[in-house]
Amino acid sequence: MDEKTKSRPANMPPSPNERPTLKTIAFMTGLGITTVSRALKDAPDIGAETKERVRLVAAQVGYYPNRAGVRLRTGKTNVISLILSLEEEFIGLTSPMVVGISEILATTQYHLVITPYSTRSDPLDPVRYVLDTGAADGVIISRTEPKDPRVALMMERNFPFGTHGRTEMGLVHPYHDFDNERFAYDAVRMLVERGRRRIMLLHPPPSLTYHMHMRSGFERGLRDFGATAVPFNKVDLDDSLADIRAACEAAMQAPDAPDGMISGSGGGAVALVAGIEAAGLKLARDVDMVSKQSNDLLQWLRPEVITLREDFRLAGRELAKAVIARIEGQSAIELQTLSFPVLQN
Repeated sequence: MDEKTKSRPANMPPSPNERPTLKTIAFMTGLGITTVSRALKDAPDIGAETKERVRLVAAQVGYYPNRAGVRLRTGKTNVISLILSLEEEFIGLTSPMVVGISEILATTQYHLVITPYSTRSDPLDPVRYVLDTGAADGVIISRTEPKDPRVALMMERNFPFGTHGRTEMGLVHPYHDFDNERFAYDAVRMLVERGRRRIMLLHPPPSLTYHMHMRSGFERGLRDFGATAVPFNKVDLDDSLADIRAACEAAMQAPDAPDGMISGSGGGAVALVAGIEAAGLKLARDVDMVSKQSNDLLQWLRPEVITLREDFRLAGRELAKAVIARIEGQSAIELQTLSFPVLQN
């Protein structure tokens, strides 16, 4: 702030070129700067009507607190960091999850910052960066592993975080997860009900926890419903769509070709459909498919695919609430949620 701005009387209107400040809101509401500041902090001695008036004006002028100043005063950044790999499917995961997180943060003092990393680099690097620099007050991570070193590090540092997915470490931490075991089990049942007996699964990478959950549900479904697995281990959901398509085409041309398929993602399902058709076969005639999906694209493009919905927007909301609650001291065991597959019509 320059000397001219510093010396301006409180009752003088701010320059239109200045970044909105507490003084801007005070001038527009006729309140004192201290009252405005306390209203924005939801102080209990400020009336609800005053708080609402201050927040409305703050929103109208585009006011946001100076993070450097907040950090100096409170030691907090008011930032939640979402750590995502560059390879994660933007249509399938990132966009709706960011929307869900943002819906929750919009009602708080927190802001979302996305911290990207490559799966080819050390996944601990972005977590270490946040912890060592104090770049955020809380972290959300995805692609959890059964023995996840990121979780171990944040637990060791007593740092608030939430995970999209569970771990198998004997450590109690906040998470939101989708019941992939239930998804695969239900998918096998649906295919058997359609007369399919030879079933192939396009699964997540073996290093991730939800691979274990999906395989468990798949194998239990095969046992319970009398179906047989067709091996499909040359590719997984992290492979390119072109590689998945080629592997599917080869599987469909083999003597023991599947008559049922399960895909762990909508993108994977599109590649599988392309492989089926490249082999000269027809979906819903020669083979049926059940796929997870996070939006309506697959259902619009290929209504023959049976779809079970995973709601990433819900996941974002639940994770944001969990991290904020953890920052505020709530017990981690109370911040664990699970969502279930929903059949799409």
